[in-house]
Amino acid sequence: TRANVVGYFFLDSPADYQPPAELTRFLEAGPAPVCVTFGSMLPRASGRIADSVLDAIRIAGQRAVVLTGWDGWKGRASTDDVLFLESMPHDWLLPRCNAVIHHGGAGTTAAGLRAGIPNIVIPFAGDQAFWGKRVHVIGAGPPPIHVKSLTTVRLASALTDVEEDACRIRANLVGRAIRDDDGIGVAIRVIESLESRQKIGTIF
Repeated sequence: TRANVVGYFFLDSPADYQPPAELTRFLEAGPAPVCVTFGSMLPRASGRIADSVLDAIRIAGQRAVVLTGWDGWKGRASTDDVLFLESMPHDWLLPRCNAVIHHGGAGTTAAGLRAGIPNIVIPFAGDQAFWGKRVHVIGAGPPPIHVKSLTTVRLASALTDVEEDACRIRANLVGRAIRDDDGIGVAIRVIESLESRQKIGTIF
């Protein structure tokens, strides 16, 4: 069996995409925020997790855009420093953020790395711990913090770590490499090459 590693596939937002007015106002009102997104994760301890994340962001002196996903963060209200939205296109939002805190799903990790910002991974299950470790190994974020080990202090420390120049420079380099990659184009060329060989094989 032969495998071809072709790079990421991305489906970008339309060029004329317009974000919600409340998000535009929030972004313009202060420094670039941290994005928090746990996708479809629905942990039993969601209240504790949300409190730890919000407290850590406050201690670190950051602003945040929280994408609530399916969980809804139990109806928490937006403030001057924290904006709650159900969802937003990652390709539009993340490049406008200072860092991203996420669960380590393959798609979210790809989007976070592509944005060229530090990724703080809080794995819940499955392959998420693997992606969290990879983010750290390539220098684009601190060691992952498993959700069961999440505390305000640990996350606040991670938020401090990603302000280091080394992490930001490395995240930027990784993002640039991914943006320069053409996963879809490479995949098409591989498929066309295999199809061509198959046709030649039937002729001879």
